[in-house]
Amino acid sequence: MSKEAVDAIVSAIERMRPACAVLSDRIWDLAELKFEEKNSSGLLAKALEDEGFSVRRGVADMETAFIAEAGAGKPVIAFLGEFDALAGMSQIAGIAEQRSLAAGATGHGCGHNLLGVGSLMAAVALANHLKDNGIPGTVRYYGCPGEEGGSGKAFMVRAGAFDDVDTALTWHPAPFNGVRSTNNLAVLEYYYRFKGVAAHASNAAHLGRSALDAVELMNVGVNFLREHMQQDCRVHYAITDAGGRAANVVQARAEVLYLIRAPDMPQALSLAARVEKVARGAAMMTETDVEIIFDTASTNLLPNITLETAMHENMMALGPIVFDEADIAFARRIQKTFTDEAIASSIRLYQIGRDVFSAAKIDGAMPLHLGLRHFEGYPHFRAGSTDVGDVSWVTPTAQCWAPAWAIGTNPHTWQVVAQGKAPAAHKAMAHAAKALALTGLSLVKSPELMKAAKAEWMEKTGGKPYICPIPTDVMPGAMSG
Repeated sequence: MSKEAVDAIVSAIERMRPACAVLSDRIWDLAELKFEEKNSSGLLAKALEDEGFSVRRGVADMETAFIAEAGAGKPVIAFLGEFDALAGMSQIAGIAEQRSLAAGATGHGCGHNLLGVGSLMAAVALANHLKDNGIPGTVRYYGCPGEEGGSGKAFMVRAGAFDDVDTALTWHPAPFNGVRSTNNLAVLEYYYRFKGVAAHASNAAHLGRSALDAVELMNVGVNFLREHMQQDCRVHYAITDAGGRAANVVQARAEVLYLIRAPDMPQALSLAARVEKVARGAAMMTETDVEIIFDTASTNLLPNITLETAMHENMMALGPIVFDEADIAFARRIQKTFTDEAIASSIRLYQIGRDVFSAAKIDGAMPLHLGLRHFEGYPHFRAGSTDVGDVSWVTPTAQCWAPAWAIGTNPHTWQVVAQGKAPAAHKAMAHAAKALALTGLSLVKSPELMKAAKAEWMEKTGGKPYICPIPTDVMPGAMSG
């Protein structure tokens, strides 16, 4: 790629940065939960319309899902944007102590305010570059709601929204800069709702059938099951209804939510079948009834080394992010809220010390990642799950990471929310946008790269069609259970 093309993309994104920082901050302020992101979605869609994109709203029967498109012809490059927040994550921005704006309120604990706007910047920059230079190609921005426990992208994939896409690109805020290939786990979520018979817990306990006992027995059974699961599987639970607050009542209802993770969907379904047997066994032991309610699911991520290599090369061409003293000072204050173990774990997990731009050892003394992590060219195991995985099963997909957070920061914490409006976060957002746009341009200009990415994708899918793990009769909703 020519230096002129790189400079044009970089300059375009820098021009957008002030206005897009304001947009990101506005979405931070809104902090809307999964499938309730009406205002956040609307702001992003309007911004894209103002840039000449056509927008189709209500995709896949989701009010807050949309697709914005510019250009024409092949290839079709998709940029994935997210904008949902998390419950109970309210936090004042710009301070290094835990203090909520409002008790129990929502907050952007995973940086999706930055993610959605960064992908928008990439889409606009690439679309304008193709238009200005008479280069054929279609640029799309996918407004994807409900990533946090809603699997919004899986519903979009199920509806065929990605059927003609040649490749999908995205990013995520992180405590490091670079590309890190990962094998994310498939996940299934179910509510197990037990129904029993109420009775006085002392005078007539023999007449009661405790749904709460059933939940507790199920949890005990699943805990014993852990020894007999495959090593990379994970099971988590939360009691969502304990039946009530009266201890002198045999609880007639109780409910528990389970997340079941495995390296791929067939393994996840197999493990879920075993968990179901435990639930039915608990119901049998307590003479209660159990109703199993599907909540949501996401398929495992298929990394594409071809695309990731191209993205890494573009990040090398960009060079490191330039943070100023104020950025570093605030990150240092945030970092003081972490234990030494948390900082060391972050460096070790993301292999931040293997840096392309600096031979100096990174030991946590510098609170922001000032370089670019080495790209190994093979995937790492990652125990989390993402609905980006569903997209990766229907088109070659890649993502990068940008250092919006101090080293040691973990997702879904108050520290993420506190850093969500920081100038350093805005710089990381713009940096990610540049990497995404340049990778998109690389794909447009190099049919050989696109062909290689698709060949790798075909090899990894084995030519098997994507099977959506969400039953056809299940529709997206703000809450389940």
